[in-house]
Amino acid sequence: MKPVLLLFLALTAVRAQTATVLHAARLLDIETGRVLTPGELLIQGDRIMEAGVKVTHPDGAATIDLGDRTLMPGLIDVHVHLFLHPGAEDLQTVQESVPQRTISALLAARDDLMAGFTAERDMGTEGAGSADTAVRNAIDKGLMPGPRMRISGNAVSILGGHEDAINYNPEQHIFSNATYANNAQELVAVIRQQFKEGADFIKVYETGRDTLRNGVYSSIYQYTEAEMKTAVQEAARSGKRVAVHATGEPGTGYAVKAGVASVDHAYFLSDETMKMMHDRQIYAVPTFAIAEARLEESKNPRHESLDFHIAQFRRQLAAGVPMAAGSDVGPFPHGTQAREYVAMVKYGMTPLAAMQAGLLNGAKLLEWDGQIGALKPGYYADVIAVPGDPIKDIDVLTKVSFVMKGGVVYRK
Repeated sequence: MKPVLLLFLALTAVRAQTATVLHAARLLDIETGRVLTPGELLIQGDRIMEAGVKVTHPDGAATIDLGDRTLMPGLIDVHVHLFLHPGAEDLQTVQESVPQRTISALLAARDDLMAGFTAERDMGTEGAGSADTAVRNAIDKGLMPGPRMRISGNAVSILGGHEDAINYNPEQHIFSNATYANNAQELVAVIRQQFKEGADFIKVYETGRDTLRNGVYSSIYQYTEAEMKTAVQEAARSGKRVAVHATGEPGTGYAVKAGVASVDHAYFLSDETMKMMHDRQIYAVPTFAIAEARLEESKNPRHESLDFHIAQFRRQLAAGVPMAAGSDVGPFPHGTQAREYVAMVKYGMTPLAAMQAGLLNGAKLLEWDGQIGALKPGYYADVIAVPGDPIKDIDVLTKVSFVMKGGVVYRK
């Protein structure tokens, strides 16, 4: 189906006030791992009213028979970049205006939704400031199709940190892709500004740059433990949380001790950090999809970093570190990030565990626990259909053929 037609269908979709019954050969109970045969959902407005092998069929209800497919909750990606697309990442922020990047972000959000992602966390606009506030609001108002969004605005970093423009001629005065905060006082000021501009949470760069030599992973930390605690406490004052880009020690430990919500990338975690994450239920977000995509793009691929990450991921699983699924999509095409779920299985999780990490843990991390991530009465009617059985073959998540969000059918 052509993108223009998809957009037209999404913009003209009207949520039926009458009931709708979805029927398919199977329905996945994500909490227990049971696959019901057949499976049905009763939808009223934007909510699920009943779920099971057989539901009530009210008079006048529309029935959508999806045939030999599995009904399951809409997918969740907790690490996306709507304001990035494939190509030179640094140059996008230099060559493309914020209005142009915002239009691209809306199209990226549509592509993600059509691929079955009904909820996402945008982990920084990469220099576009609070433009993601406008994207989230347009989606929430039904003006444009897209996932439910949690957004952070610009990420926060130190001068000369991970996202600073340090590879250019300094006379050109190329701006950082993040907002500077060089101490605790500046962190407080920046966080207050981010919330004023509509951020749902704060994204902080806690480490970078990184090196891997002779099997030893090293990463420069950006904020001290005391500074990270200041950031977490300031966000908590407004009832909100902090997520960190953190790849190695001691920065990951500082962030976890401070009480962040998630450690994204998490290439290396010490035993102490893993134990704290297990005890405090702080999520690791491994972002394998971006690592694989960069290797595929490279003319001289070197697998040492990915191999190290895989080995550390298995250590983290063995230590009981809770996981969530985040792809870092943007540098590779939007709408293709279900490959993250596939990678999590390839590198050590069962299909059910990967889906539970993505859907149940993802819902908690996005603070929509009890509203999304499962097909249960009272939950939002965020539903997708896939061929086959995802418990047996996780790859079917890359083949979504039906998408409903909030009771509205966007793809059929």
